[in-house]
Amino acid sequence: MRRPQLEERLQLRQRPQRANVMYQRWENLLFLHWEYDGETIQKTLPKGLYVDTFDGRAFIGIVPFYMKNIRPRFLPAVPGISNFLEMNLRTYVHDGNGNSGVWFYSLDANQWLAVKLARGLFHLPYFQAKMQAQDINGCIDYNWKRGDHESSFVYTAQQPLQTAEPGTLEFFLVERYILFCMYKNNLYTGHVHHKPYPICQPKLDKWGSDFLDINGFECDRAPVHSLMSPGVDVEVFALEKHGGVK
Repeated sequence: MRRPQLEERLQLRQRPQRANVMYQRWENLLFLHWEYDGETIQKTLPKGLYVDTFDGRAFIGIVPFYMKNIRPRFLPAVPGISNFLEMNLRTYVHDGNGNSGVWFYSLDANQWLAVKLARGLFHLPYFQAKMQAQDINGCIDYNWKRGDHESSFVYTAQQPLQTAEPGTLEFFLVERYILFCMYKNNLYTGHVHHKPYPICQPKLDKWGSDFLDINGFECDRAPVHSLMSPGVDVEVFALEKHGGVK
């Protein structure tokens, strides 16, 4: 097992040399992170993945955002289907070859067809939830509810915007271009490509941790880190079966 080096993390920003399968735009992203025990996280991961740490610290994160203009490579966006709200719970991992990426515990959306397609095509743990959001003069009021669990997030971008400096905690948390998932007991990787996130420290007026609770993570403390991004245009590439440790 080999830990990722900074040069390898930077290489993952490069666009894969093959055709994409989908275009998307991600907007008004809020990145909230909690420090969490790395050994506890490791127990939740499949064989072949390892907790990725920054200065020995492991993290779990909640990321609510707007998903917009989703379309397959050769088709236009479809009104009523191509735009919805999404919120994911994630941690950061690497494989035995030093490839760093994201492991998702849950991706909630308020569009049933998006949930069905994402589960079928990308084998990701999508769930339908009741979600609402409004942008009031740049202040995002974002609400999520699934079953008896609910949370609200109120956040506002603050200037100036900048990109994460390689080697910083901000870079470690947001500059991720690979996702890992399991399908029929096999590990797969999926690549996305976009420009580096423009980010800022948000004014965070409200947050909730029920999304952690519903996924089995007990946490009654405030997040240790928060960032916001106005958004990026994204290319999505087809899943590939993981080749194992070299």
